[in-house]
Order: sequence, then C-alpha cells, then structure tokens
Amino acid sequence: MRERVPGLLRERTFRRYWTGQTVSLIGDEISLIAIPLAAVLVLGADAAEMGWLKTAELLPTLLLNLPLGAWADRQARRRRAMIAADLARAALLLTLPIAYLLDALTLGQLYVTAFGIGALTVLFDVCNATLFVTLVPAERYIPANSLVNGSRSMAWLAGPGAGGLLVQFLTAPFALFADALTYLVSARQLSRIKPVEPAPAPVAKGHFTAGLRWVVKEPTMRALFAWSGTIQFFNFMFHTLFVLYVTVELGLSAGVLGAILAAGAVGGLIGAAYSGRVVRRFGIGPSIVAGSFGFTVPLLLIPLADGPLPLVVATLFAARFLCSIGVMVIDIAAASLQMALIPHGIRSRVMGAYRTLNHGFRPLGAVAGGVLGTAIGLRSTLWIGTAGAVLAVLWLLPSPVPRTRELPEPAANDSVHA
Repeated sequence: MRERVPGLLRERTFRRYWTGQTVSLIGDEISLIAIPLAAVLVLGADAAEMGWLKTAELLPTLLLNLPLGAWADRQARRRRAMIAADLARAALLLTLPIAYLLDALTLGQLYVTAFGIGALTVLFDVCNATLFVTLVPAERYIPANSLVNGSRSMAWLAGPGAGGLLVQFLTAPFALFADALTYLVSARQLSRIKPVEPAPAPVAKGHFTAGLRWVVKEPTMRALFAWSGTIQFFNFMFHTLFVLYVTVELGLSAGVLGAILAAGAVGGLIGAAYSGRVVRRFGIGPSIVAGSFGFTVPLLLIPLADGPLPLVVATLFAARFLCSIGVMVIDIAAASLQMALIPHGIRSRVMGAYRTLNHGFRPLGAVAGGVLGTAIGLRSTLWIGTAGAVLAVLWLLPSPVPRTRELPEPAANDSVHA
C-alpha cells in the first residue's frame, strides 16, 4: 500500500501544504457556483450585471499582481501573509449569508466582496509561487504540479456538485459557509509547516519592474503570455455568461448545473493522472500545444447544445469532460516550464507581472462578454468566446515552445536578465 502513495505525500510538510490547498480549492469551486447563482436567483441579475460581477472578481488580477509581487519578494515570511489572506477571505465570505439573513444583500455587496476576495487571492498566489519551490526540488516539479492539479480536479469534481446541492437545499448565500470553512482549514495547514523561505530580495533601482521586463524579454515566457492571455480573454467571455446561459436559456436547474461541472472534473482527474506520462512521451512544449487544442476545441460543443433535454445535458457533459483533460495537461506542463525558467531572486515579481499581463485579460473578457451578451445574445457571444480561444494556439507555433522537449536546468537561470 505504501508504494501506491506518491512519494511527495509521504513527506509531512508537503502533505500538509497539499491538504490545505486541496480543501481550499474545493471551497473555491463552491463559491464559483454559489456567488453567481446568488446574483441570478436571489437578486435577479441580468447579463450586464453578471459581467460587472465577474469583472469585480477579476479586476484585482489586473491592478494588484505587480505591486503585491514586488512586495512579496521583499518579505521574509510569505507563509504568514498567506495565512492572513485565508482568514480574511473567510471573514469576507461570511458577510454574505449574514446580509441575506438581515434581508440586506445587494449586488453592490456582491461586487465589493468579489473584489476583496480577488485581491486577497492575488496576495496568496504571489506568495505561494515562492513557497512552492521551497517545498519541492526542481526535478519533482512535474509530479508535484500533478498532485496540486489533481487536487484542482478533485475540487472540480466535488465542489460544483456540492455547491449545486447546497444552493438547491440551503440557497446560494448559505452555501458560502462551506467555502469560508475551507479557508480556515487552509490557514490551519499552513500554520503547521515551517519551510525555510528564501531571503528577501534587496530593494534596488528597477525592483518594481524587474519581473515585467524579464517576462517581456524572455522569448518562451513572452509566447506563453500571449497565448494564455488570449485564451483568458475569450474564455472569460464564455465563463461570464455560462451560468446564465445554462440556467436561463437552456432551462437547467442549479443541481443539474453542478452535476455537469462535477462530471467534467472526472476528465480533469484523468488529465492530472496521465499528464506526467504525456510530458515524458512527447516533451514539455509539444504537450502544451496539444493541451491547448484539447482544452479549447471541446468548448465549441457548448454553444452547439440544442434539442431535447437529454441531448443538451449529454453535450454539456462531453464538453466539460474533454476540455478538463486538456486543461490539466496545460496547467501541469506550462506551470512546470515556468517554474524552471524563472530566476529565484525575482520569482514573485515575475509571477506578479505575468499574472498582471495574463490574468488582466480576464476582466476585459468579462466586460466584453456582458456587453456582447446583452447586444447579440448569449449563444452568439459563446461562439465568439470559444472560437477565439481555439485560435490562441497561433501564438505558440512560431515560438520556442513546440521545440522545448525538457525542462531547462534551474542552475542556468539563477541570474536575472532584466
């Protein structure tokens, strides 16, 4: 039995870190369905208001990744900042069911809460980029990322289904109690590990922009940014309207929606389990290209969904299942490549800059989705979002990515070329 347990999970520190991440990711998936459903079912939000809600959630990625990444590289105790972010996210979420009980819940409060949670998530993530590499040696990046992304798939499997059922029986605001609890578990697990964190980076001229300049100059990272940013823009046009499209235009219940999202996560579990083998067989770069097609092409099935209810549900199940396999290959391969490329001394700044450039397209896509959904309809906007995401792979093809077979040696990337 012991040999069936991945080696990293036999190490107490990584196991505690991974457990906290897993539980928190499940909570994130509950929020992903519960907050939009609170807007739609409790407050009657329309397409434009759903666009603004998604924008409020994502705007911190555009505004805060760069400054918080620069701040994190100057800190000696990033783990403590992550614990504080977890506790603050739990507190923010608890304000929503309390307001609902007092009959005071408004769209404005949902916007503010979504922005606050987004900001705290940015802080958590830029610190986590450095914490991860202190826990995992470079030669184990792919298996470690497979475990973390396997947890993400388990979250996709358990979270939406649990969220849909909680919304069905408790109403959307009360479902958020479960997410608040997961952040408390994450904080507890982080408090039980004592990693040796890298020394703070010295403040020098160009400190704030060093990560941004490195991303722009490094050809592989530049291509990954252009590709991923394009996918983010079009995919969030899609995500902004997905709940509204499924519940209003297709007429499915919250429970069915949760089941569709959960069933799709089975594909994610398969993708996480086999991504390491795919990378070893085809190489890191070709796996990223294949994963891009595997993620985006099945999403074209979603605006195609039409006809009898069983056919619609089966089409949505197939789309979620297949795209989840592709996204796991992308996440594991691309994350491992980035970790190996980035110099240790500017890791938080690079990840902050990359996410500013990359995730900054998310609120733009959300706004575009809300505007287009109102102007030309939900289905037509979903066609634009899914087709645009497929074409994003054109950024990768002329770059070094398809020719990259192995992870670069971290020792060759210790210096900062900014």
